[in-house]
Amino acid sequence: MDAWAAPVEQRPFPQPEREGGGPGGFSAQVVDERDNRAATGPSVPEGPPPDLVFKRRLRPAQVARELWGARELVRALAERDLRARYKQAVLGFAWAVLTPLALCAIFTLVFHRAVKIDTGGAPYTLFAYVGLIVWQFFSNTMNQGALSLANNLSLLNKVYCPREVFPLATMLVATVDMLIGTAVLGLLFLLFWTAPAVTFLWALPLLLIQFAFTYGVALIMSVAVVYLRDVRHLLPIITQMGVFATPVAYPLAKIPVRLQEIYCGINPLGAVIEGYRRALLYGQAPDLGLTAIAAVSSLVFLVGGYLFFKKLETGIADVA
Repeated sequence: MDAWAAPVEQRPFPQPEREGGGPGGFSAQVVDERDNRAATGPSVPEGPPPDLVFKRRLRPAQVARELWGARELVRALAERDLRARYKQAVLGFAWAVLTPLALCAIFTLVFHRAVKIDTGGAPYTLFAYVGLIVWQFFSNTMNQGALSLANNLSLLNKVYCPREVFPLATMLVATVDMLIGTAVLGLLFLLFWTAPAVTFLWALPLLLIQFAFTYGVALIMSVAVVYLRDVRHLLPIITQMGVFATPVAYPLAKIPVRLQEIYCGINPLGAVIEGYRRALLYGQAPDLGLTAIAAVSSLVFLVGGYLFFKKLETGIADVA
């Protein structure tokens, strides 16, 4: 049969009628069915199943291995910071001792001459300088450690390493400064023609307390600066107020006896400085009660600061 001879008749596609008659009723019915299916369908889960949720577990042995494995990075960061700090300075490493010596001279004029601080027979310069070495170590670590993450964001986002190595490197730099300051302390002992007491070995446990407290505070401040940049502006205020709130220029005995335990719990540096003075200047053992309180408080600062740091560590790259 010839197709050109008999054209096919075009019939209109049957349109569904609206509910109650009229075109468009089918579309409305489909929309209603979708709405009903969405209303009565399976609910969307609020989150992934519990077995798929990532749970971070901190194992002390694994953390210690990672930190030990990153020791070369810590050394490289500390060396870089030392070179950057003193490379273009005319006096170089002398600045590590000029600051505590200048403060020591001011304290001698103000507290010793004007206020008449009782040092128990020890030269006031030695008395104040022992406290200043501890305070300079703490303030340098806190100030530089607080900015350690913010200043190393480019490296932090490219290289995998334990993030806590950055505050640790700043504490290593402060340790170098403290060693230089300790050498000057030896010269002061020669200048005043006296020698450290034989109880100086008590300085070793006090040093551990000092390191634990300082590193715990540095961890807290470093991650706090990343999330709240205003904290960096508080650091100079904390440093200036802290040197007078800590028994650097005066003995711990100036604090009422009933408050000394509470004070050493809040500020372990008070018991540490007093312990150094008793061990080096007076030939006495540190007060064991106050030292124990300072040790427990420092451990709380260290563990609490580390857990706080690891809790917020995962969001550092997103916030910074």
